[in-house]
Amino acid sequence: QVQLVESGGGLVQAGGNLRLSCAASERTFSSYSMGWFRQPPGKERDFVAAITWNGGTTDYADSVKGRFTISRDNAKNTVYLQMNSLKPEDTAVYYCAARRGWVVTAVTSYDYWGQGTQVTVSS
Repeated sequence: QVQLVESGGGLVQAGGNLRLSCAASERTFSSYSMGWFRQPPGKERDFVAAITWNGGTTDYADSVKGRFTISRDNAKNTVYLQMNSLKPEDTAVYYCAARRGWVVTAVTSYDYWGQGTQVTVSS
């Protein structure tokens, strides 16, 4: 059982930056691909970014390419999401998730989820 805890959310003005962190309890963290998803108010949860177990491959939603960067530190059992040039439409609850296997974008393909962290971008 992998436990995930997100942190780093908050209120930021448009154009600002935030870095989210997701700490995992599992000692075999390095064997999991990790993803970030987000859920705006009243909408479905959508894919944001994902990274393979060794950090060698990443994938991004078109809406965040060039602005967000996913990375991981397996020594710290942590995955990060650096978010730059934030827009009001980035406002959502952000979740990290884990799965064994390759990076995928489908919500249903991830086995473990954190509780989420709120990101609010004001205009």
